[in-house]
Amino acid sequence: MAKPSTRQELIEYCLRQLGAPVLEINVADEQIDDIVDDALQYFNERHYDGVERMYLKYKMSQDDINRGGADGTTGVGIVTTTGTSTIVGTATTFNFYETSNYIQVPDSVIGIEKIFKFDSSTISGGMFSIKYQLFLNDLYYFNSVDLLNYSMTKTYLEDIDFLLTTDKQVRFNKRQNRLYLDIDWNAQTKDTFFVIDCHRALDPTEFTKVYNDSFLKKYLTSLIKRQWGQNLIKFNGVKLPGGIELNGRQIYEDAQRELEDIKQRMSMDYELPPLDLIG
Repeated sequence: MAKPSTRQELIEYCLRQLGAPVLEINVADEQIDDIVDDALQYFNERHYDGVERMYLKYKMSQDDINRGGADGTTGVGIVTTTGTSTIVGTATTFNFYETSNYIQVPDSVIGIEKIFKFDSSTISGGMFSIKYQLFLNDLYYFNSVDLLNYSMTKTYLEDIDFLLTTDKQVRFNKRQNRLYLDIDWNAQTKDTFFVIDCHRALDPTEFTKVYNDSFLKKYLTSLIKRQWGQNLIKFNGVKLPGGIELNGRQIYEDAQRELEDIKQRMSMDYELPPLDLIG
């Protein structure tokens, strides 16, 4: 199909681009499966259409609180890392301690921006907040207050809110699937929900339009072509009936150049630019 919507249709599309069924593409099915997995992983991790921004809810359990709530005396939440070093031929054993203040996140989550605040601010939340009183007393009818003055007041309140209730610090590495929360775990209560602002990789089995992405089709075709050339390199110079000579190295080098161009286009056109730190 010109618009593949399944994994197998995508594979057949790429093989047709390489000349099948007129030509025999000398790549094993197992190799193709590995290549498809690699292409999808690259697409999810680098392409801006390979992820979706999600707000995932998580309910705090008592096991989470017990694991993360280390107080330094009972040892709860403390993990010991033991190592050995050699100094002038003498082996020395040392212990490092770290807190297990993390929660497990799904494997599909590849990036976490932040978590929303646990506690509500007295400035911006509740009936007796300053924001609510401002609406109640000053905005009882339209045009009762100057918009510029109101905007400056709101900005000032947000500055105070930021200083008094700062965002919680989080640490995340997608290879660990652990979201570390640098919070007071002993102050948390069971069954409390919090929201994670994260990026989740698209599942192509659920969102089948991934298989029809123009970048993914070109990238996967070049990957299969490179594997085809790599398989034929060992037969380079072998003549087939009719005087045809295999040239696997030429196929491999052509595919390698195509991949370099595709990856360069990924950085220029499809990948989100890195955010530079200023100041």
